[in-house]
Amino acid sequence: MYYWNHIYEHFNPIAFTVFSFPLHWYGMMYVLALISALYIAKNIVSRDKLPIAQKQLDDYFIYIEIGIILGARLGYILFYDSHTGYYLSHPWQIFNPFNQEGEFVGIRGMSYHGAVIGWFLGSLYYHKRHKEVSFGVIMDVVALAVPVGYIFGRIGNFLNQELVGRATDMPWGIYVDGVLRHPSQLYEALLEGLVVFLVIFVYRKYKRFNGELILVYGFVYGMMRFIAEFWRQPDSQLGFLFGGWLTMGQSLSAVMMAVAVVLWFYFNNKLSKA
Repeated sequence: MYYWNHIYEHFNPIAFTVFSFPLHWYGMMYVLALISALYIAKNIVSRDKLPIAQKQLDDYFIYIEIGIILGARLGYILFYDSHTGYYLSHPWQIFNPFNQEGEFVGIRGMSYHGAVIGWFLGSLYYHKRHKEVSFGVIMDVVALAVPVGYIFGRIGNFLNQELVGRATDMPWGIYVDGVLRHPSQLYEALLEGLVVFLVIFVYRKYKRFNGELILVYGFVYGMMRFIAEFWRQPDSQLGFLFGGWLTMGQSLSAVMMAVAVVLWFYFNNKLSKA
């Protein structure tokens, strides 16, 4: 166990370099996340015989990928970053991957909840341009595809040595800057990725209306994220928001759960009255 405890702090987040350009494990995991999500989406469409053509699905993923990247970065700046004012006055720096010395350091700071907003806006824009595709059916496909991609995303966070866990004395803890911490990114990969996927995969056979699965996703993900935050170190610039335990991630997850519940009752009642 000693080897596991200490190997992490010596792990190099750069997988290899190509012509002096560093390729990070995180970037590779991000690509795997996208590929796996698209694979699951196509598999579900074929397995459940959903009325979406493969070409339509490919086009849709391009729209939401742009929305996710923009939303994740802007969401982090608005919700978490302590230099929000700087970025608002210097918007060209938002996606600058180089530091002041001109070294490539990548873009650090992405918000999941911001990505959700970007994904939703991208989905609405796609549906506006392609009304022949059912918005509810698309949402159900996304609800199954995203959690699988999320597994790789959280593993990427782990390999990138970011979003670290709280201090612990558990034997499976990992050392980060000399402090033994929970590998919370792996907990999140399990809870927010695998568990959420399995719940929705099983529930899909019982859905009452198109679009219901994305509401189930919103609630179950919010619950799993709320739980996982108890092992995740709060962002240093924010700390705890209330009572010495409530974090920004938990606050946003609670809102996400509440919205999912309200919308579920709205659409379910609408179906009952039809």
